[in-house]
Amino acid sequence: MTRLDDSGGDRVKGPDNGPDAVALDIADAVESLATLWSLAAHEAPLRLSLHQLRALRALETAPGASLTALAARLDIGLPTASRLCDRLEAAGMLERALHPEKRRQVQLGLTPQGRRVLDDVAARRARALAVALTGMEHAERSALNRGMKAFLAARRRELLRRGELPDVR
Repeated sequence: MTRLDDSGGDRVKGPDNGPDAVALDIADAVESLATLWSLAAHEAPLRLSLHQLRALRALETAPGASLTALAARLDIGLPTASRLCDRLEAAGMLERALHPEKRRQVQLGLTPQGRRVLDDVAARRARALAVALTGMEHAERSALNRGMKAFLAARRRELLRRGELPDVR
């Protein structure tokens, strides 16, 4: 894979800002960010697996989701999602409640402890990212911020176009 700092020696001569070349550079940065993200989460007092954190985050953004909806959102099978929820419930971070109108459906939600864990991990990740960003010049940080906002907007437009995201204007 191409290196952002060009240390890999596999870059073609001359600057290339095309989508493919930029994608390779961003992939390197994302890999580094994922490592930073993972290490920051593992420094939390209560260590959770990536799947457990993703499940808590999914329930934070979609409270009351069913087990089926959670499994689909995490792209895992129902038995795996059920075991995952069993562990989170036993740890006091997830609660199950009967749906008020659909008696056979169970809603999943975060407990206050689950919210605290997510807040703690988010704060640790933000601090770790801030430390990494201190090594950049102000103009570089501003450019990165603008670029990330543009990326998120483009991604949102693509998801809307494909019908994978509701249009909530």
